[in-house]
Amino acid sequence: MFMMDFIFPLFFIVFLIAFVVILGKNIAQWFKNNNSPRLSVNATVVAKRTSISHHHNHHGVAGHSTSYYATFQVDSGDRMELHIPYNEYGYIVEGDKGVLHFQGTRYLGFDRI
Repeated sequence: MFMMDFIFPLFFIVFLIAFVVILGKNIAQWFKNNNSPRLSVNATVVAKRTSISHHHNHHGVAGHSTSYYATFQVDSGDRMELHIPYNEYGYIVEGDKGVLHFQGTRYLGFDRI
């Protein structure tokens, strides 16, 4: 009985701390992006990838969500991987050259040339 009285509150506290830390990081990134300048730079698409996450809701029904990413290399040689909308993922092809529009880590668009 002592173990349950100790472990459950400890688990809850660890979960709560993790939740607050993750939420804080996401809010900080959002503010950082909003305070960053909007930039447009020449870039080449060097890679694309997807990330699939699986989850179950409280009724036990399974689901998944897919995130889409593209890696761009700018003229200086620096690379950045940005989360892109699903409806643009199919239009962007590795090797495409164009103008990348972004704000911090926020993808704003890519115009092929």
